[in-house]
Parts: sequence; C-alpha cells; structure tokens
Amino acid sequence: MAELIFKDLSFEEKDEKVRVNFLKMFYFEIDKSMLERVGNFKITDNKIEFFNINDKRAQRKFNMLLSKGFIQLKNRLNKKNTLYIHKNSGIPLMGTNYFGLIDRGTNIIEIKPITSCNLGCIYCSVDEGPLSRRKVDFVVEKDYLIEELKKIIDFKNENYIDAHINAQGEPLLYADMVELVADIAKIPQVKCISIDTNGTLLNKQLIDDLAAAGLTRINLSLNALDQKIADKLAGYPYNLKKIMSLAEYIPKRMDLIIAPVWLPGYNDYELVKLAKYAQEIGAGKKCPPIGIQNFLPYRFGRNPVKAVEMEAFYKKIHEIERKNNIKLIYDRYDFNVKKCRELAKPFKKNDIVKAELVFPGRLNKEMLAVAGNRLISVPNCYKQEGFVKLKIRRTKHNIFLGELLN
Repeated sequence: MAELIFKDLSFEEKDEKVRVNFLKMFYFEIDKSMLERVGNFKITDNKIEFFNINDKRAQRKFNMLLSKGFIQLKNRLNKKNTLYIHKNSGIPLMGTNYFGLIDRGTNIIEIKPITSCNLGCIYCSVDEGPLSRRKVDFVVEKDYLIEELKKIIDFKNENYIDAHINAQGEPLLYADMVELVADIAKIPQVKCISIDTNGTLLNKQLIDDLAAAGLTRINLSLNALDQKIADKLAGYPYNLKKIMSLAEYIPKRMDLIIAPVWLPGYNDYELVKLAKYAQEIGAGKKCPPIGIQNFLPYRFGRNPVKAVEMEAFYKKIHEIERKNNIKLIYDRYDFNVKKCRELAKPFKKNDIVKAELVFPGRLNKEMLAVAGNRLISVPNCYKQEGFVKLKIRRTKHNIFLGELLN
C-alpha cells in the first residue's frame, strides 16, 4: 500500500471526480477513472492511499496526474483559471506588477504572492473582486518568493529593509501568509514587515499568529466609520463592527496604520473621524496613525469619481488639519524610506529583444513573455506561444512593457 500525504493539498469526492484543493483557495479535478489506473484508492482530507502498489510507483504516477491537473487550476472565488508560479516553473518573479517582487530603488521591497479579492471596492485601481474583468489569477510558491527576495536584499547591501506585502487584491487570501511572514522575518536585514489588507479575513487568532511570525505593521484599508458609506465603497456588505473591533486589537500586538482612500463626494466627512479614531485606538506607534490616499484614476481600474489634482488634494487636507487641529499628512521619512541600489535592468527603452510567450496576462489580448530573466507584458498580442520580437516600451522599476513586432 502507498500512502501519500500533502501539506498544501486536500481531497474531496465530487460524483465521478476527485476535487484537489490547493492552498485552500484553488482547485482542480481528476476523474476517478484516472486515479483507478494508478490503483484502488481512498482519500482522507490531505491524504490519498493506493492499494496494491508501492510508494515510489504511486508517487510517480500520481505526480503525473497532479502536473496535468495544475494546468486546469481554478480560483474558488471567481472560477477563473489560475497559474501557479513556482521555482521549477522557469517563470521570473520580476518584470510584472501582477505578482512576484518589485524593487523601486528604495529599501522597501514589495512582495506580491497572489491576485484576487473578496471585495469589489468601487475605486479599485486594478479592477479586482468577484466581478473583476481580469482574465486570469496568479499564486506564487512561498519558498520561491523567499529565495528570490534574499537575492534582492543581498544585492542592496542595506541593513534596514522593509518587506511590504501587498497584492492585486487581498493578500490574506494567500494560505501560506503566516509561514511567508515567518520566513521573511528570518532574514537579518529585514527590520520591518508590513501588509496591506481590507481586514475582512482577519480575526484575533490570525493577528496573534502574524505577530508571532514577525509582522510589524498592518496597513488597514478602512475608508469610513459610517456603515452605509463603508458598504458603498466596498462594493459588498462590509462588516464594519468586526473590522473596528479588530482595529482596536491590532495595536496590542503590532503597529497599525488606518489607510483610507479619499473619494470626493463619498467619504469627505469620514476623514477626521478616521484620524481621531486612529489616535484613540493607539495606531501609529512607530509610524503615522493614518495615511490618507488620494484617489487616482487608472485606465484599467474602477473610476467612480473625477480625480483631484495632488496640489488640490494636499490643500484640502491641510485645510481639514487646520480646522480640526489634527495631523493628517505625514511624509515618507516617517517610514524610514531611503533610496538605495536598484537591480540592473537587462533592457533599455526601445531595445529590440527576442522573448518567449509563456501565458496570458490579466488583460484582454495580453500575453506575458520571458527574456533576460524578466517578465514582459505584451498588450494587443495576437500570438499565444513561441518566440517573438518585442520593442521595449517601458522599463521603470524593472516592470517591462513590450510591443509585438512580428
């Protein structure tokens, strides 16, 4: 008998199929007839047993089924096709804003382990959520993220690194988040680990686990203390009472920033309430208690209001500060941000490069290609596979855009 036990997989029977759940949020299905070709089997949670076959042979045959299954991986929330990026995939973790790692030439390194969101915020810059028009989702292997993160940190040669976990969506959908934080915390140069979250997936136990793992700050996207306004901005019913209760608990375990987006006409009168609330609950011990973000329009995002120019935004915020005798604006040095070495770019703007198309991007008619150990976004791409010539149109922060030439 062969007994195969998995950490990230679990199994459940679905009529004539077995559903394989991966990292809690993703799944694919295997026909029972395919499993029976391996041998008579029995599934129990994260274990599958095959009878009348030895471990080595069962492992080899079952791994072949898993490889085929992962090609059909889907997201439970939205049923979208999902691509699993791991260290044996041959896919770099730099080059795209969708997933992986981003180095913007400072001591902050952005870590993006997942796409997808459980809310549908009306101002979302990347059009995330259950009704998103994005075509595909991504999830990245934890060990691969850590391996590549260490390389960037070693290159920077800095003794104060801020590892900032964000995502095109809600990062706490990532099942390995506590383990990811714990592994980041083991890197000596990392002195701060922060995460952006809408808070809806938090609970006290998870906050405790994240704190114990080494998370130092939560940036909480709380946009209003009025229930109707909070619901409107979230695009879904928003459990404001629960979020506020957790916001009051977080400062007991780690630092907290209340991080609202100001949408003129929606939450104008909530900003002062949020700032006072942040101070009352003890947010901002080693950072600002509140960080108000100006709504900015994005071509592929949701844009419910006209953007306010940054000059007018700061003028308005300073006016609110004076009238209410409260501080709302904090500069970047409050976060110990400084410029430092940025990874070299393998391409310059207008370079012509040969790249291999590897899989679809998140936008309509977009493909992602690989060249020079970087990903390159290729919009309006009528090809879906093979090698192509690209003219590099964007290189900023090692995020690349290429124009298809053939």
